[in-house]
Amino acid sequence: MRLLGYTRVSTAAQDAQLQVDALVGAGVERRDVFSDVTSGSRSAVERPGMKLLLAYVESGDTVVVWRIDRLGRSLVDVLDTVNLLREREVKVRSVSDGIDPETASGRMMLGMLATLAEYERELITERINAGIVAAKASGTRFGRPPVDPAEVEEKLAIARDARAKGRTATEAARLVGWSRATLYRHEKVASERR
Repeated sequence: MRLLGYTRVSTAAQDAQLQVDALVGAGVERRDVFSDVTSGSRSAVERPGMKLLLAYVESGDTVVVWRIDRLGRSLVDVLDTVNLLREREVKVRSVSDGIDPETASGRMMLGMLATLAEYERELITERINAGIVAAKASGTRFGRPPVDPAEVEEKLAIARDARAKGRTATEAARLVGWSRATLYRHEKVASERR
């Protein structure tokens, strides 16, 4: 069983030394500390230091963090990371929060985190749905913008002419400001109408 540490700071200007010192004080060897300097926009499993930790950690190991929030950018991300580690039979311990799933109080804290994470997920879903309803009510259209059939036919004629003169589909599509896939899609729709 090994003690492995993980630290995260948001910018290079911030110093992780406080976190490292706390982990070393909890028994983690300096060489066993994995670190990330990244903003909160990336989920835990997308961070390079966390990827290295996940590749290195084994069943029975304990991942030690300074505070539980270092494991993720949101409560949901923290809980997902904790659950991922626990599925691998890796223990998680937070030095300042006193969260240790091996104790009754630690399990209670994780249970509370799970409840709060579920609540956060529901709030996010409600906000997204409310935003979509409000956007639709104010006239925002979703999906591809409507196309003028006359404009499409004109561009198809230019693309057909270019193809007849030996241009590739990609080159013909670029002439009219489309991708090759868009050209093929419009050609298919036009052939189905005939």
